[in-house]
Amino acid sequence: MFPVYDVIVVGAGHAGCEAAAAAANMGSKVLLITMNMQTIAQMSCNPAMGGIAKGQIVREIDALGGYSGIVTDKSMIQFRMLNRSKGPAMWSPRTQNDRMLFAATWREMLEQTKNVDFYQDMVRSIIIKDNKACGVITGLGHEISSHSVVVTSGTFLNGIIHIGEKQFGGGRVAEKAATGITEQLVSLGFEADRLKTGTPPRVDGRSLDYSKMEEQKGDDVITGFSYLDIPRLKPEQQVSCHITYTNQDVHDMLKTGFDRSPMFTGRIEGVGPRYCPSIEDKINRFAERERHQIFVEPEGFNTVEIYVNGFSTSLPEDVQYNAIRQIPGFENVRIFRPGYAIEYDFFPPTQLTYTLETKQISNLFFAGQINGTTGYEEAACQGLMAGINAHLKAKEKDPFVLKRSQAYIGVLIDDLISKGTEEPYRMFTSRAEYRTLLRQDNADLRLTELSHAIGLASDERLERVNAKKSGVQSVKEKMAAFAIEPSEVNDYLASINSAPISEKQRASKIVLRPDIDLPSLMKAVPRLAEALHDVNAEVIEQAEIQVKYERYIEKEEELVQRMAQMENAIIPDKFDYDKVAALSIEALQKFKKIRPATLGQASRISGVNPSDVQILMIYMGR
Repeated sequence: MFPVYDVIVVGAGHAGCEAAAAAANMGSKVLLITMNMQTIAQMSCNPAMGGIAKGQIVREIDALGGYSGIVTDKSMIQFRMLNRSKGPAMWSPRTQNDRMLFAATWREMLEQTKNVDFYQDMVRSIIIKDNKACGVITGLGHEISSHSVVVTSGTFLNGIIHIGEKQFGGGRVAEKAATGITEQLVSLGFEADRLKTGTPPRVDGRSLDYSKMEEQKGDDVITGFSYLDIPRLKPEQQVSCHITYTNQDVHDMLKTGFDRSPMFTGRIEGVGPRYCPSIEDKINRFAERERHQIFVEPEGFNTVEIYVNGFSTSLPEDVQYNAIRQIPGFENVRIFRPGYAIEYDFFPPTQLTYTLETKQISNLFFAGQINGTTGYEEAACQGLMAGINAHLKAKEKDPFVLKRSQAYIGVLIDDLISKGTEEPYRMFTSRAEYRTLLRQDNADLRLTELSHAIGLASDERLERVNAKKSGVQSVKEKMAAFAIEPSEVNDYLASINSAPISEKQRASKIVLRPDIDLPSLMKAVPRLAEALHDVNAEVIEQAEIQVKYERYIEKEEELVQRMAQMENAIIPDKFDYDKVAALSIEALQKFKKIRPATLGQASRISGVNPSDVQILMIYMGR
């Protein structure tokens, strides 16, 4: 009934979809198995993509040839570039999306991708022979063979849903949990644990009073996520979000349900996300706060359903209802479905290599929430990398790994496998030590050539990157050569309270001023605008950033070079740490468990001191 596949992907969430697309586009024959063909690429939580650090990840996925950026751009209902008031290393694109259109677009793109087959069933176990994954067994008893397997189970592994004192099995509300895989892998020696996440009520937008809320419009200029020419939505088509706040009445009403809260009564065993706590956790942990922000987010163009961002809860339904009606604008709210918490199995990611292949079973890859992460973007980038490496392993080719200095994706994977996680891991810009280099605007310049070399990024993408590179270099040369007279620019400088110039200055020097940007300078100096009239906005922005932040970029590049010695110092996989007598007991235990691939990775393991790394370095003759 089934042929032998190169790659089988288990689960069709954000990680599974990217894994299937990547492996197939590189030439593998792929089978994508999902328990429900109607929920492929479902946005299980909020209808949004990107945000702080997450936006950078989506752009990196796109630069590598993944689909998330394209799907996001085709289904956006609002676009905003966050942190514009800060430096470009902090700029982060974010979209609100049409939930149904997002999933439909993903499925359409997968169906149009050569080499992807679909099958609806539950996978209950992995076929393992000679310590190697070589297929799956489904709930209907089918044995399907493959050269590698990627497991992207999301919150479905032994998932339990909690609403107040009620609890029932499920991977999402109204969808059954997946069983079998955890039990099999634990029996083989894998370590498994539990995590928890939650979601807020969905409400009827027709029952809300928006006059009591703050409107949050989209940007006039829509940049989007994909570097390709994806048709953008026009600004007049954007849908507004709104902001409102909780108050003491809301908090008091929520507290009446604490004695029935699964989180406070101990029925939930898993640890929840620190940076996205439930509303009951917020008012318990931050008792001094008089109010908390609530984002009122539309679910799409043609629906009245609203996502109440900031009100995630697992309290009893009556408490949810009574409390949410105390929020300004929600006095007459009608709830479509209550919020709930969900517990699920995950496998601590220290059991993985940099390719996301498990250390114990070769050709078996994990991606997404099974590795302890939270968020669509974090899952999608893992799926992309697992799909790439599952293909490469199936074809007996060298692995593809991104360093911390190359991508936020590299930071995320290194964090997971070096440090592990005891709570749902979320990406932040603060996790990246090279964030001046890892900006959202230059992801294509950083990554597309690498991806094209392994056969994923298309020729079209590489041609666009090369054109962008040459265009940026040309603009930088013109700026360095273009002399501006005081009479041309001093009126403009006075209008923005910037010091006048007394003699000719190069455009590249004037742009160094923090209160000046290149497009504004071009408007003020027509000759400069004429010199750059045929250059698109993307190239203008990139050239300006490279000129304005050249010294900062050079310093980070120097730091990368200094750290390269550690990152390139390979530790043999069979290295005997017991022979290094001077190591601390904790370092010895961590090294033996995680088995770092390099001295750089060893230095980032939690609990390992610099002296331990120095001892290891000396022992290795470094």
